[in-house]
Amino acid sequence: MSIKISRGLTGPLKNKIIQQALDRRLRSIAPDDAKTPVQPASSAPQDEIPERFYRFHLHPGYQQIRMMNDMAAAQGVSNPFFKLHEGIAGATTMIGGKPYINFSSYNYVGLSGDPEVATAAKLAIDQYGTSVSASRPVSGERPIHRQLEEAIAQVYDADDAIVFVSGHATNVTSIGYLFGKNDLIVHDAFIHNSAMQGIQLSGAKRLSFPHNDWQALDEILTAQRRHFERVLIVIEGIYSMDGDYPDLPHFITIKQKHHALLMVDEAHSLGVMGKNGMGIHEHFGVAGRDVDIWMGTLSKSLAGCGGYIAGETALIENLKFLAPGFLYSVGMPPPVAAASLAALQILKREPQRVATLVERGQQFLTSAKAAGINTGTSSGLAVVPAILGSSLKAARVSNGLFTRGFNVQPILYPAVPENSARLRFFMSSDHTPSQIAQTISALVDEIARA
Repeated sequence: MSIKISRGLTGPLKNKIIQQALDRRLRSIAPDDAKTPVQPASSAPQDEIPERFYRFHLHPGYQQIRMMNDMAAAQGVSNPFFKLHEGIAGATTMIGGKPYINFSSYNYVGLSGDPEVATAAKLAIDQYGTSVSASRPVSGERPIHRQLEEAIAQVYDADDAIVFVSGHATNVTSIGYLFGKNDLIVHDAFIHNSAMQGIQLSGAKRLSFPHNDWQALDEILTAQRRHFERVLIVIEGIYSMDGDYPDLPHFITIKQKHHALLMVDEAHSLGVMGKNGMGIHEHFGVAGRDVDIWMGTLSKSLAGCGGYIAGETALIENLKFLAPGFLYSVGMPPPVAAASLAALQILKREPQRVATLVERGQQFLTSAKAAGINTGTSSGLAVVPAILGSSLKAARVSNGLFTRGFNVQPILYPAVPENSARLRFFMSSDHTPSQIAQTISALVDEIARA
């Protein structure tokens, strides 16, 4: 006999189901011989173990960071990262007591710092405090959580949604939990690190297809689909390194043809694409239910922090009761949930924010191309790269712009291949045409100097 898990369950029964699920999960990861003592990797005396195995300053990652910093310093390039913003970082910001035109914030529609959003967060603090102090399945549920999840579900005409305290963890725990060793996950070559980490955690077979190439995906699935149980296709709404987007209708057709599941990461497309900012499905005029898993983050257009999954009831209840990143994590702080809910309500009420964002992005893209700047495949929707070809050049141009009052971060190797190091300009609906014109002019000057 199967038991339907629903929000109407009594507390004792819900706790019993959770405990049974946890017991099954523990048995699946703990072998019968789990108490067998761990055998030493080497019989060498402890005083002969190399220091690099127990000293963090000898860790390969730290050594790489030191080498990169030393090389930059030798070239007269200062560290462009971890700048200290002294107020709200929107189209402008204050760093070191000086004003800057800012292109390093995901505050696409200007809702982080919006008075209505801030007021919603403050009221939630007064009513619920600053933390729910536990996981939501145990004792952390608040009405504001459900209100936000229901509002997100409405965006996609989905049955339900679930919010997590981290956007990165949303992909890691959802993909890592839902798929396993008998499954195949096929993803765009430019997919985000969070999805990659989730795929690795799942243990599923992983294959990639060339960026936005739905025909290559079709060929892969034609050859591979029959060898696996579940197959997941992972793409993004807008790719944050390049500012372009996939042809969603073709990907929907392919997932239907091969009886696969389709996941779309809307971290950078919600609030940006579509007439009302409702994302890539609105942009293409397709039904939200044509995509199996909608993922997104609350830290960009929705002025908060965390991530979400939207989809059918079975998917959401599965994640709510068994996904480790939700089950074992504290619930989202009430003021963060309230801020994102208020931001979503404003976005629906004021679509002119999206229209202005599109105008500014198109102005930047058109002007940059006319000036001979390599913007790659960017559509001009929120993200426009200036591809400069080397990490050193990208860092120099970023520093040069900073001295002139423009804040834009370089993307360096190994985050991108060395020959495609770049500056990434994030647009905001609060940028003015004059600010964009000034930026393009300064960018052209600094590229010539680098």
